[in-house]
Amino acid sequence: MLSFLSRLQPLFHILAGIENTPRRYICLLFSTRAGAVRYRVPQSADANTAMPFERIKTLVIGGGQAGLVMSHMLRQRGCPHLVLERHRIAERWRTERWDGLRFQFPNWSVRLPDFPFRHADPDAFASAGEITNFIEAYAALVAPPIRCGVAVTALRRGAGGNGFVAETPDGSIEAANVVVATGPYQRPVIPDLLRDEAGFFQVHASRYRNPEQLPPGAVLVVGSGASGAQIAEELFRAGRRVYLSVGRHRRLPRRYRGRDLIWWLIAMGLDQTPTEQRGPDRSLPLITGAFGGNTIDFRQFASLGVTLLGRMQAVHGSAMDFAPDLAESLAYGDASYAGFLDLMDAHVERHGLTMPEDPSARAVLPAPHCLAQPILRLDRRGAGIGSVVWATGYDFDFGWIDVPVLDARGGPVHRAGVTAIPGMYFLGLQWLSRLNSSLLSGVGDDAAVLADHIAARG
Repeated sequence: MLSFLSRLQPLFHILAGIENTPRRYICLLFSTRAGAVRYRVPQSADANTAMPFERIKTLVIGGGQAGLVMSHMLRQRGCPHLVLERHRIAERWRTERWDGLRFQFPNWSVRLPDFPFRHADPDAFASAGEITNFIEAYAALVAPPIRCGVAVTALRRGAGGNGFVAETPDGSIEAANVVVATGPYQRPVIPDLLRDEAGFFQVHASRYRNPEQLPPGAVLVVGSGASGAQIAEELFRAGRRVYLSVGRHRRLPRRYRGRDLIWWLIAMGLDQTPTEQRGPDRSLPLITGAFGGNTIDFRQFASLGVTLLGRMQAVHGSAMDFAPDLAESLAYGDASYAGFLDLMDAHVERHGLTMPEDPSARAVLPAPHCLAQPILRLDRRGAGIGSVVWATGYDFDFGWIDVPVLDARGGPVHRAGVTAIPGMYFLGLQWLSRLNSSLLSGVGDDAAVLADHIAARG
């Protein structure tokens, strides 16, 4: 039945996106062994039709893993609610991931509440499509009261400061509680360094698909996080000449002493590190599941032919300037890596574990030529660079929230997802309450706490 639904889902989602005018809905309900799957497909509405006004106890905004888990927890507590998703369930996994992406966590560690990931190889790394199917199957299990294709365009306080009102193209929804579960990756950040180069091919990592998408020539990848590293590796494996602009990063071992990094994080309890104990470094760990999963070492990239550069600073015509900080960035990454090896060794010794030594993990490759003599200015045309991939991350996009829960930068102000405004919550953000808050395996803990909070409000 689930495979049958999977074949029908694209049709439902296409229908749901046909028009942006005010709409009425047909509700399609399919029953499965796991529960019910509901799709609300829009029909045209007469221009003179009055916009509906609904009331609901709790509104969940976002139909990704965070929104689905929130729905599951609310239902377990008997809390009536509605989930709104502006596109489709797990939309970002569908449209903002490249073809060759592999999840950063091994299959054995992937799970949602009451729903482990089914796999043939526990140590393999899932594709984006497999994660999408997993989230869809979870939606079939929890059967959320969800409306797809409905965007919340504004959120404000209710009359007299009581409750909230969410505006949508289909009307207004009044709710006593609102959970914003739109995820941590909202608005792609693209520096304006090449804003005047209209004819030059540029793409953010969220819109990159595969090497064939890019025009002929060398590729400049800007950003050395997990996405930048995976894309750069994919491109040079595809035979492209690659330039990689490297910034400050924290690289970690993929495996050590016979165990995957995620096993170590769990064994040492680091995945439960509370937000209050988060250090000053806000960079994400540099790990990859691509090509079977390996430890990222930019020196190795250079030995394979990737040209490493410092941070991109300025553009003058076809000339691009890079900061003289490549050696510093690599040294910072190396220190993070070595420090984590020391932490794992100390854990083994402290608990008397029998685990094989791994001296090769501490081997340091020779400094590449681009490190000894860094390139500070590069002529784009002379280097044959035909495209740029901006792996420069994301920022919040909460401009539609007209409730005093945002800071000066537009980021949410909360404590473990609970804001100072009664009934207003956030879920699925990085470090919401602990290190694993934004992960598939960790979002359930935060959702349970918020669901208890909402249930206690009556």
